[in-house]
Amino acid sequence: MIKINAKHENPVKHKTDCLIVFCVEADKPEGDLKKLDASLKGAVARAMKGKRFGGKLNQTLLVNTLGNIPAEHVLLAGVGKKEELNLDKLFQVSGSAAKLAEKSLLAKIAYAPLDSALAKKLGTKKPSSYDPTAQAVAEGLQLALYCFEVYKTKKKGDPEPVRVKEAVLLAASSGAVAGMKRGAGRAKIVADATAFTRDLQRHPGNTATPSFLARQVQAMAKSAGLKCKIVSPPEMQRLGMGAILGVGQGSAEPSKLIVMEYSGGKKGQKPVVLVGKGVTFDTGGISLKPPGNMHEMKMDMSGGAAVIGAMQAVARLKLPVNVVGLVPAAENMPGSRAIKPGDILTSMSGKTIEVLNTDAEGRLVLCDALTYAARFKPRAIVDLATLTGAVLHCLGHCAAAVVGTDQDLMDQLIASGETTGERVWQLPLWEEHESATKSDVADLKNIAGPAVMAGTIMGGAFLKAFVDDVPWAHLDIAGMAWGDEKPCAPKGASGYGVRLLVDFLQNAG
Repeated sequence: MIKINAKHENPVKHKTDCLIVFCVEADKPEGDLKKLDASLKGAVARAMKGKRFGGKLNQTLLVNTLGNIPAEHVLLAGVGKKEELNLDKLFQVSGSAAKLAEKSLLAKIAYAPLDSALAKKLGTKKPSSYDPTAQAVAEGLQLALYCFEVYKTKKKGDPEPVRVKEAVLLAASSGAVAGMKRGAGRAKIVADATAFTRDLQRHPGNTATPSFLARQVQAMAKSAGLKCKIVSPPEMQRLGMGAILGVGQGSAEPSKLIVMEYSGGKKGQKPVVLVGKGVTFDTGGISLKPPGNMHEMKMDMSGGAAVIGAMQAVARLKLPVNVVGLVPAAENMPGSRAIKPGDILTSMSGKTIEVLNTDAEGRLVLCDALTYAARFKPRAIVDLATLTGAVLHCLGHCAAAVVGTDQDLMDQLIASGETTGERVWQLPLWEEHESATKSDVADLKNIAGPAVMAGTIMGGAFLKAFVDDVPWAHLDIAGMAWGDEKPCAPKGASGYGVRLLVDFLQNAG
């Protein structure tokens, strides 16, 4: 656990292993950096003149201070062009710098204050009691230093790895300290929730079963102050949830519907309902996936994990909004009782579904959860799912796709994506797409025929049939939930969606 504090002190006089300084793109030191460089006997100017550092985004350079200031090292962290700087870039750069500090075996770090012009540019436009720049810096460093070593064995006598243990955010004035501390406090809540989400994503399928997810949520709900209910197969049968039960019937692991409720808004305020796909392992069922990367299908519950993490953060932040989180959890296996291509399932809504491909199971577990969501009389529904591989062909690992029924709702999600860096890109959802979900032998079919491509949109078109007259948005996060290493995320599980949803709900209060 990293201890984070804020204090007012001249960075030139602050004693630490590593002083991190944010630098805009430039040919020579300017402003506060020029003053610091004077104390360093021109070391920064020489690095810039020698083209070893120029302040480009996420560029870093570690400089030994040679005892010229109390800090043992100065780490220059490039934020790019001044006019292009935003909170997401500050978040990234904070993480990049923290990673280099830890790799360099520096356990205590401090961040110098942002140049006053930059701080003013990044300040929140709405009245706020917390410093958003402090939150971005503190979130970035914590998420960049996330590690998951639950399943690694340690040999007797192996030295403990050097981790960053302490971070200080230096304030430009004594009056700024309180807001920075509050920003850092918010960052810890959001980072902890994102780390919890990443942990759930990373556990292997033989650990993270639907029952495991349910137990994890029950424990989290108790500590965070959420109401929690677990709907098990007998009750699902009574409710007519034939779609989620169909997906899970080939597995020895019982399916679960995890229900979380948070009441932070006014009494009687309609809630926002979040729904997250919780397929804890996806073999594809009878429509078996190729074996190449099947081991990664433990992450097919990433939408559900994001909803769980967001609910934890919302409760601990005490946001003034009512929120319900639903996670339909199942394991998709090709057992002797598994559904087969051509089978017809009856969903909770009463609509019948022809299963043409058992690997299009995510929309089946979600459709029953979307019907269940109606009992909360929501003002909006947002679902998240690693639904289609097609979204990677469309957007790669750069953004999630969104389709829906309400432009204002989608615009809010897109705006939150820009703020947090968890980007969202809208795709169309036309009548032709909805028509292509109609089956010849049932009400709907779970995939369209080969004449209709648009796999990501077709997944949304299928889900739309289970949403009544409520603003609804569907996020396909398959390209964002899992991927290569980024400044503030390790290779593999990213925890995508937690920060996006928290920002969205904060503005929806």
